[in-house]
Amino acid sequence: MLIYNWLKDHFTVKVVFTILIVGLIPAIFISSLIYLFSKNMIKDRVRESSQLITQQAAAALSHIFTSGTDQLDQIYSNISLQEMVIQDTDPTISSFEKTKNNEYITSVLNASIYSSSFVRAIYVLKEDGTNWGSGSYSPYKRERINLLEQEWVKEATEKDGESVWSGLTYDYLSGAGQSNELFLPVSRVMKNFDTLQNIGYIQVLIDGRGILDILNKLKLGNSGVFFVVDEKAENITVDPTLNHLNQGVTKQALLKQIQNGNREFEFVDHGVKYYGIKEKINNGWFLIGVVPVHELTGELQKIREIALWSSLLIGIVAIIIGSILARKFVQPISQLTIQMKSAGNGNFNVRTKVTSNDEIGILSKQFNKMIQEIEHLLQQIKKEQNQKKEAELRAIKHRIHPHFLFNTLGTIRWLIKFNQNEKADMALSSLLTLLEVSMGKKGTFISVKEELEIVKKFMIILQIRYEQEFRLVLDIDKATEEFMIPSMLLQPIVENAIFHGIVPTEKEGLVRITGRAIDNGVEIIISDNGKGFDTKLLNDMENLSESNNKILGIGFQHIYDSVRLYFHLTSKIDVQSGQEGTTVKLLLLLPRREE
Repeated sequence: MLIYNWLKDHFTVKVVFTILIVGLIPAIFISSLIYLFSKNMIKDRVRESSQLITQQAAAALSHIFTSGTDQLDQIYSNISLQEMVIQDTDPTISSFEKTKNNEYITSVLNASIYSSSFVRAIYVLKEDGTNWGSGSYSPYKRERINLLEQEWVKEATEKDGESVWSGLTYDYLSGAGQSNELFLPVSRVMKNFDTLQNIGYIQVLIDGRGILDILNKLKLGNSGVFFVVDEKAENITVDPTLNHLNQGVTKQALLKQIQNGNREFEFVDHGVKYYGIKEKINNGWFLIGVVPVHELTGELQKIREIALWSSLLIGIVAIIIGSILARKFVQPISQLTIQMKSAGNGNFNVRTKVTSNDEIGILSKQFNKMIQEIEHLLQQIKKEQNQKKEAELRAIKHRIHPHFLFNTLGTIRWLIKFNQNEKADMALSSLLTLLEVSMGKKGTFISVKEELEIVKKFMIILQIRYEQEFRLVLDIDKATEEFMIPSMLLQPIVENAIFHGIVPTEKEGLVRITGRAIDNGVEIIISDNGKGFDTKLLNDMENLSESNNKILGIGFQHIYDSVRLYFHLTSKIDVQSGQEGTTVKLLLLLPRREE
């Protein structure tokens, strides 16, 4: 209903909507046909590409595996090497001959690995007697294992001369420490060709990193993976991630597809549809590739997106054409409406640019004239408010200075009258220094550090005036010392603390001032050990009565006015007073820029 009313009440929307519908219908129809035609074509091309990649990878792995079995067959069929292995346990053979045999076997094994790009180590092992190995073979490591308990030995014995393939593993017979190099072992028993009895075991280690490099270079989608399983698909023999090496296939849906006879298959795991491809390697194992289907159909997704963007582009063009056609009728009114809304939100800098001589043009000119007059009026009001604030600030400053000066000069007058010239000189000197600091060169604002200098000079004057000891204890951090405050902001508090709190007690007075920097301001606390007063007098401090001024002095009025005019509205003055003294806490927060 809302959409209907919107279409009915706006001429521009009617024009644009009609052109949009006319343009979108054929665009959507054509885009759908293109998508359906491309869908099957892309799927066929993806399948062919995946098959070719897998075939090439399987061929490369078969070539590497063949290099291992070739070396295995050469060692197995070497008659001289067989005889020397048999002679190792013959007591009639001298030690010298056995040493020569050992050197020969080792040289044959080393020569074999040097002749192959993929074979990294070859071992001829026996349960008893001497064992031989190429390269950095370690007899010590051999002694630490029970050969007949090795799974590959059991399987080689069972297959009685056939090659036995094991999954990717680390070499445990070479080097001084633990090996971190991966190898793919292929093994078989070594026989006496005359008696066909087993005389040992041969194991060839193929370069595992080379095999992993081949699989890592394969690309199947963005996140597709390749791995190798044994002939029964019971174990993963080669896994580039090494996370599932020599483990079973845990995804049952995938395992079922691998074990069937299909070269290509699809399965679903955790709600995600996968595409898989299988290729047999020459040792009976299978190379498996798995990838989410949506990654292979990325081009199809692009076609879909192109179709959608095309429809969207046509829609945008239709909107633009409709807008151009309707603009000459509604653009002046729309512009004036927008400017009126902006002015209603408080923006009085807006001006309409409608210059026609018709009714809309006349209305636009009158609107501009009205906004200009409102803006001028607001500027005048703002100027008057600023002038009023400046006048209030001047009044505060001129009120506090005569008050302070009156008290001080009165003290000096009495000192002179009673011939206490030395004290009068000290008081006058402090007063001159005080006036120089508080009324000198830095204008309305001074730092807390400078204000405390005023307080120190003021306390010298008061000690002379009352002939009573007053101590000032300061605990101000560095940031607070540099904080700018109105001059004579702290002095009236100290004056009231001494005059109304400490002097009546006729004992040594203590005034403690602490200052700490806080977020966007400072907190200053002034406390004394005077007699205190009734804090009800401060309940309406912003409108102090004449009677309160007589009790507390006009200085507190200055403090409240200064905080109100100079600092953020949330700044606070908290006064707590009791028998143990009075504490005044000032929370001074910097005003926001707009204030």
